[in-house]
Amino acid sequence: MPVNLLVALVLVLFGLGVPFGVAAHKPVDGLALFGVLAAVLGLLIARRQPGNRIALLLLGFAAVIIFYEDAAVYAVADYHFHGGKLPLGPAAVLIASELWSAIFLLPPLIILLFPDGRLPPRWRVVLRAYLAVCALIVAILLGGGAWQIGGTRIVVQDNGQLVGNSGPGGPTAFAFLILLIAAPVFWASFVARQVLSWRRAAGERRAQLKWLMAGSAATVVGLAGGFLLQSSNSLLNVLDKTMLISGIFSLPVCICFAILKYHLYDIDRLISRTVSYTLVTGLLVGVYAGLVLLATQVFRVHTPVAVAAATLAAAALFNPVRWRVQRVVDRRFNRARYDADQTVTAFAARLKDAVDLDSVRDELAGVVHQALEPAHVSVWLSPPD
Repeated sequence: MPVNLLVALVLVLFGLGVPFGVAAHKPVDGLALFGVLAAVLGLLIARRQPGNRIALLLLGFAAVIIFYEDAAVYAVADYHFHGGKLPLGPAAVLIASELWSAIFLLPPLIILLFPDGRLPPRWRVVLRAYLAVCALIVAILLGGGAWQIGGTRIVVQDNGQLVGNSGPGGPTAFAFLILLIAAPVFWASFVARQVLSWRRAAGERRAQLKWLMAGSAATVVGLAGGFLLQSSNSLLNVLDKTMLISGIFSLPVCICFAILKYHLYDIDRLISRTVSYTLVTGLLVGVYAGLVLLATQVFRVHTPVAVAAATLAAAALFNPVRWRVQRVVDRRFNRARYDADQTVTAFAARLKDAVDLDSVRDELAGVVHQALEPAHVSVWLSPPD
């Protein structure tokens, strides 16, 4: 029932955003689309694993994102095009100006609850403390924002936020600062929990944690690269947006793959291919740029022939460079491919003490994936006589 209610809430909020966007002369924002993606992933998890609380968390996160975006668009429509005469305009400005905190505070909970949504008793205490910190941060921001909006003429920016929003002040400023310092401490503890789980994990659980770490690394690299590459140059601008999009979507998609166990054991291949093709692309771009500069700046050959020769040289180097780089990367990130004998021997040793048929089947599939990397694995069990 909570899943159906949250899905209905997301659909209603997204539907409201369409007329609000028309009134504000703004198309559907990328943030709202990200909320839709989070809702879709949450619904998939809820259908496959009904008891997993991460599904509810993703759906709730999607509702918060879309609600925030609706409020921002409504505030722009009201104060830019209707003179502040629409109902609930100040409330929309308050939400657009202060609810951003929830968008940053909710995702760490997914890392804490990964992969099955369950926590041991000691971590439930940590969860309650973190939720209390989150509630206080949001309450202080909303209270301070309401006080500021009530005592000033409302002027909003293009993103719906209040112009001149100064944040919490007075006696709440120090408490707010302490809470802001406490939140990253909780985030670090959530990551530490998964790192400790990684050290103890094996088989399926270890593959799930690899998906989580790969998604986190892709998100960090994508967001950092997107912010660093901001430029007026058209090529850099395209690369900047591509990295930002990949950074935003990588973590939730990887988490969904890990929880649903879809292509779970392909993570080693995915990591090695991503790293190798990134390195190959960088090397070939460097070779191409070097040859072009050598021909045009050193030898002063300013003809299309120089560019064509550099292109052909880079193309001819692609396969040899890719093959060598792939071998080096596989030794580091996909080592089991080179250790098939040791993998099978270790599995045989563990098999002697195994009594649970399901765990043996899952571990067998993992060993076959690690040692042979097939596209598909099927296990047929003979029915008892």
